[in-house]
Amino acid sequence: MLADLHQLIASSLFEEASSEDLFNPYSTINADLDLSNACDIRQNNLKHYICDRDTSPGVLLLAEAPGPWGCRFSGVPITSEQQLLDPDFPLSGQQSSKEASPHKEYSASIYWRILVPFYKHIFTWNTVPFHPHFIEKPLTIRTPRMSEIKRFLPLVAGIINAMQPKAVIAVGRKAEKALTLLEVESIYVRHPSQGGAILFEQGVREVMASLNLDASHE
Repeated sequence: MLADLHQLIASSLFEEASSEDLFNPYSTINADLDLSNACDIRQNNLKHYICDRDTSPGVLLLAEAPGPWGCRFSGVPITSEQQLLDPDFPLSGQQSSKEASPHKEYSASIYWRILVPFYKHIFTWNTVPFHPHFIEKPLTIRTPRMSEIKRFLPLVAGIINAMQPKAVIAVGRKAEKALTLLEVESIYVRHPSQGGAILFEQGVREVMASLNLDASHE
């Protein structure tokens, strides 16, 4: 199943072009910000995230879109380069940015502080898998448009069909809207950014407890 999931995502995204305000980290580089082989690095980081597991995850967490300091450079949803280079993090990967130090992301830090113990049970994806930014401002973040959410609904549906998760968690209202459009039953939790960390943690822990999931990634 995991190899099929990776093939689904790769075939859907890796050849797609970026637009002036929607950056595809798997097909495009910004010469001022990215290493020359950044696309290969981000594709490989994502492949490891999907495939380097002993069992298929039972919980899908659907978030909104990559921010400028996380998935935009790591290729892994709600995950920063700094985390991929941390030997204590359950997933390893490479840095794709030109910066002397790897990028770190506030939301990713909160997210994984809570969810690392459940790492083997969960799979995270973004409703819009490309980075939405303002024109000529590549390191900004804007709210995804409804047209962009609808554009990627078939991929979200395909991931759910491939995973057959026991539970789907909508991380934020954009994810909840996408799942509603797909008529997929989900549990809403607050996004961890912008003061939502406590409510996010409460919501996620309630779901995990209801599923009797073991809080261990060993």
